[in-house]
Amino acid sequence: MVLSATNTQFIPIEWSGFSLTDVGTVRSVNEDSVLMLPHAGLWAIADGMGGHQVGDIASRKIVDALARIPPIELLSEAIDAVDDALINVNYDIIDYASQQPGNFSMGSTIVSLVIRGRVGVALWVGDSRLYRYRNGQLAQMTRDHSQVEELLQMGHITAEEVENHPQRNVITRAVGGEEELYVDLNVFSAQIGDTFLLCSDGLYNAISIDEITAHLNYRSAEDCVQLLMQAALQKGASDNVSIIVLKGEAGR
Repeated sequence: MVLSATNTQFIPIEWSGFSLTDVGTVRSVNEDSVLMLPHAGLWAIADGMGGHQVGDIASRKIVDALARIPPIELLSEAIDAVDDALINVNYDIIDYASQQPGNFSMGSTIVSLVIRGRVGVALWVGDSRLYRYRNGQLAQMTRDHSQVEELLQMGHITAEEVENHPQRNVITRAVGGEEELYVDLNVFSAQIGDTFLLCSDGLYNAISIDEITAHLNYRSAEDCVQLLMQAALQKGASDNVSIIVLKGEAGR
């Protein structure tokens, strides 16, 4: 028997990545934190909230907690480890805020990507996003925990109205927001040729989805990130901007 095509199921995927984070054109402090752990198959972006005194602390606590997770081969165990780390750091952030002078809250969004073989898993809280770019099509793999997203899902507003809605920056879930933390999860395929984009809202609020898609066409992850960041800053990004791009190539 002669096989006319190679079975790509057994070809390993190597993920090359690049990241950038920038304060943007308005803010004075960068409250975003970025994590890249390719050896552990884990990438994440956290977008802190609560002002310059605490937002950056919240996001840093999250990525530090994720960074302490050891490499775990089994996908289900890796997912559990990320979920447990986020639940634990949620309590840590709440406790930290309660011990500070004054009455303030602090918290952070989180979007993380775990990849094992040909399976990817998004775990997220808030409105930082994960996209998958495949065969010229961009798909959002997360759904925002925000007031406008809830209004959109209920049919009270249209997709066109979301962009300029006065409550588009109001999120309904955050790490550190409440004692009970609910982490959303989405499982999907990962294959050779895929591009994954993790980003804070500073990116997609500054440039259009069409612009994002166009800049993901480049072969190099670094080129994609540099061009996305340049476009966001040129559009006057009013928030911190954090970007991770991963490219899947055939391994050896």
